[in-house]
Amino acid sequence: MSTSTDRIEKRILLRAPRARVWRAISDAGEFGTWFGLKLEGTFAPGAHIKGKILHPDYAHLPFEILIDRVEPERLLSWRAPPHPEAQGMSSPEVPTTQVVFTLEDAPGGTLLTVVESGFDAIPLPRRAELYRGNEEGWTIQLGNIERHVSTAA
Repeated sequence: MSTSTDRIEKRILLRAPRARVWRAISDAGEFGTWFGLKLEGTFAPGAHIKGKILHPDYAHLPFEILIDRVEPERLLSWRAPPHPEAQGMSSPEVPTTQVVFTLEDAPGGTLLTVVESGFDAIPLPRRAELYRGNEEGWTIQLGNIERHVSTAA
């Protein structure tokens, strides 16, 4: 059963057409631009996407996600360890969270919803810290994509 600590959900109205927002979240190069990553690969179901974190505090850590689903201009989801220290560690002992981006038409633009779930699988000593950090991180990233789609063609 899910609890309030298992799921982060954020929504933002982006003043851009759905096709523009989709490109920003589904093209690995463009995604990396606003998310702060240098990525290799193509977002497609089953793809393992690897990259480098560009933020100086985390640049020494790998970034790796497994793409779950791609439904053009509607939904993109992936799985990954929820914290940078576990990135690159593919092991059953390393819990993952699932991140789902959903797009909907809305008056004035596109409603983007981001849900990250699966925190209850993280060992209790780290769960609250990771949840707080990711909750804050998604707030920052939604501001980043908002700026990105409003300024980039």
